[in-house]
Amino acid sequence: MLELKGEIIALIVAVSWTATAIFAEISTKRLGTLVMNVVRMSMSIILLAALLFCVTGSPIPQHTDSSVWLWLGLSGLVGYVFGDFCLFKSYTLIGSRFGQLFMTLSSLFAAVTGYLMLSESISLKASLGMLVTITGISISVLSKGDNDSKLHLKLSPQGVLYGVGAAMGQGVGLVLSKMGMVAYSECLEGLDNVEDISMMMPFSGTLIRGIIGFVGFAVLLVSSGNVSALRKGIHDRYAMTFALLATVFGPFIGVSLSLLAVSYTSTGIAQTIMSITPVLILLPAFLIFKQKITTLEMLGAVISVVGVSLFF
Repeated sequence: MLELKGEIIALIVAVSWTATAIFAEISTKRLGTLVMNVVRMSMSIILLAALLFCVTGSPIPQHTDSSVWLWLGLSGLVGYVFGDFCLFKSYTLIGSRFGQLFMTLSSLFAAVTGYLMLSESISLKASLGMLVTITGISISVLSKGDNDSKLHLKLSPQGVLYGVGAAMGQGVGLVLSKMGMVAYSECLEGLDNVEDISMMMPFSGTLIRGIIGFVGFAVLLVSSGNVSALRKGIHDRYAMTFALLATVFGPFIGVSLSLLAVSYTSTGIAQTIMSITPVLILLPAFLIFKQKITTLEMLGAVISVVGVSLFF
């Protein structure tokens, strides 16, 4: 089992992201996208800072430099402020099930961004993966009309755009996170107890991203003139409970363990396992939200995940 540590962690991440998608949909529909994200970011900062304080004696990430904060900060802006805003907005328009389905496109955006920023090659198999993933999504979201044989989009076009935007933020943010974590590793070279410090590096990196994400969402909330919605939302115990659950399973456990998973296994294997959320979420979507799930939608979700696996 120890030799599969990375794979097991990646599977835990997939389950965690499934849970956070369900919880986030419930709370976002009550709180709104901006309020939900401000609450979620603030909760994650408190949880991560408390964890770092208990383990390292300091709530602030240690042994970092400006390059670490630059790349992880940019990752926070792109992945959280842009990506998660789009993702949570898609939850309110097309639901978490389809929102997570579009997230399989994140590998496509990560591959293209890696090619542009890191000169990483895109193999023929990865190109095939892009085609398969898009095909899987198309099978799930397109249907024939009642009166003709033409294919129609059965989801809100705006929700689809937000879903694609969420995948873009996730993919680009992943590459920026990789650059930040590489810079972080370089800062640890030559230190005593490097292995012990490295164990907390994913949580420290997530905290840095969370701090920048919180600042970004707070600025958007204030500029939108919707601060009163935040005060009202804080007193909604039902929504706040699910917001806390979404935070624990999302930025605290899910994101941190995703960075840990790639430390124990290849990025490709970890990313493939973590991308099965669109399949895992089908059952809770049926049981909790009473959503009708067609055979084509299930097939499309499976095909999209197979497409992700081809990237690696």
